[in-house]
Amino acid sequence: MLQIHKIKLAIAFGFASLIFAPVQAQPTLNYHKQLNRPLVFNAPPPPSDIGAPGTRRGGGKRPTCPDVNQSLIALVPNYSDTNLVIGLTTAEHPTLWFYVPHQSPYTAKFVLRSADGKSVVYQTDVTLPEKPGVVSFQMPSNTPALEIGKQYRWYFKIYCGEPQEILTFVDGWVQRVAPKAGLQAQLEQATPRDRIALYATNGIWYEAVTNLAKLRRTSPQDAALATDWANLLQSIGLAEIAPEPIVDCCQAKINR
Repeated sequence: MLQIHKIKLAIAFGFASLIFAPVQAQPTLNYHKQLNRPLVFNAPPPPSDIGAPGTRRGGGKRPTCPDVNQSLIALVPNYSDTNLVIGLTTAEHPTLWFYVPHQSPYTAKFVLRSADGKSVVYQTDVTLPEKPGVVSFQMPSNTPALEIGKQYRWYFKIYCGEPQEILTFVDGWVQRVAPKAGLQAQLEQATPRDRIALYATNGIWYEAVTNLAKLRRTSPQDAALATDWANLLQSIGLAEIAPEPIVDCCQAKINR
């Protein structure tokens, strides 16, 4: 399993206060000129109240299904000492990211559950892309909004065969947080590219990866954005995913 190096977790404790304590408002941050260092995600300390860690990299084969040599991977931090798979978001309806090497005739399902697993917040069948690549799945706006401070467990499952059986899956956690006033002021003043750096520095994973992926899709030939993408993924131990294309996906049906 690819892992976040423990030294990054140690460094992250110094940055964690940026999320949970006020941040002083400053002039617009020019990340690349002022800091002059690669885009790196600073993971906050992992929550201590999550018992089930998660699975960032799927596995499994069935003789009745077409062979796929690569693994389903969730693009989310993985804490090496506990195998905890979790990312923070500020969004009511966040966008989650996966590397999916499977395509038709495979099918998929996304499920979001409450932290205790007793209730399904949202679930849907997912139409996979026509070619392998990095895909996004955004929670629809007409589904229940994530509550600030609460943790939710998600599952992304790949099915094949008749009758359909689970071939592989990944699962992990998402927690919504509220950015402090100082950070919010910085975000409002920042350029789109520097906004990504602010999210990454403050440990807010899903907004960092989502905003960067959007810029990459609008400017696929931009070498600086490609470097940012590679550095961001490398900082969470997923450098191998950086060359993979970002493909259109995923169509969902509401099955609440």
